[in-house]
Amino acid sequence: MSLFSRSKLTLISNTFHTRAFLSIHRDVSFLPSGNRGTRSEGKNISDSIDNVANPTHFRTAAFSTHSKPSSFANARSKTSSIKQMAQDARFLAGTSGSEGNFRNGKPTLEYARTLPKTFASMTNEQVLHFAMQEISEACRECVVRDIMVVDNIDYDEAMKVFEKIAECNRRDMIFASLPFRVGFTVAFTGGIASIPLVFDLQTVTWFNEAFVTSELPGPEDLETWLEVGAASWGWMEPVLGQVSFFLLCMQFARAQLQNLGIRPYFNWQQEHRARELCKRYPQYDAEFLTMYSKCDKLADRHVMAA
Repeated sequence: MSLFSRSKLTLISNTFHTRAFLSIHRDVSFLPSGNRGTRSEGKNISDSIDNVANPTHFRTAAFSTHSKPSSFANARSKTSSIKQMAQDARFLAGTSGSEGNFRNGKPTLEYARTLPKTFASMTNEQVLHFAMQEISEACRECVVRDIMVVDNIDYDEAMKVFEKIAECNRRDMIFASLPFRVGFTVAFTGGIASIPLVFDLQTVTWFNEAFVTSELPGPEDLETWLEVGAASWGWMEPVLGQVSFFLLCMQFARAQLQNLGIRPYFNWQQEHRARELCKRYPQYDAEFLTMYSKCDKLADRHVMAA
């Protein structure tokens, strides 16, 4: 992983997995259910996936990104993953030894028992694939397996080390989330407080005496909440109108930043936290630590599945 940059791994993983899945989807999912077991259809599926799994494609992609020879070796390892997908497609089509795993396009009991039920039971290729999709459990699993290799310990011991890494990652998280907490509190409180400030007679009277000093209508014109609102609207309209226009402009500005792929503070605090975690644990793979750090939630620690 350390020999691959995130962009190169994304290029190789996403490009060829996507092409393989598209080939499987095109050739399998649109076959009538009664015809999926023919050998000619199975051959079409195999040819589609075998073309995707051709090592020539990986050689071109690997060297076009100026990767090292070891990177090409890693890219070649992707070939076996794609070919396994081709084998699975043959099983779905009812060909090439499908009697052991699939019958009539349906999995056998023996094959169903091999389904991974936890991320810990998944293969390295599966874990990497889900990690690139920013699945928190997969990012954790990458870190744990890297700990196992670096420290030469078993899985349970590596999980204990990971717990320390997780705690370190959440250090000062409350301060990183403070702007979001303050923004939520102000917006929620202001929205609730605006209702009595406009329609409640006692609140309107208090606010007028403390901040406005305007003359209110007579008691006969303040008998209902709508009449109170009409009286208070003289000074509440400029405030609420200006706040609404300001928020509208900020929302539009935020939308344009999202179109540009920019989240200034959020991205900064993520990058800062990931850098600090990598400095604290330099012996482990920086990209695995970075992916896990960015998957952790600001509000509460993400409770991960097994």
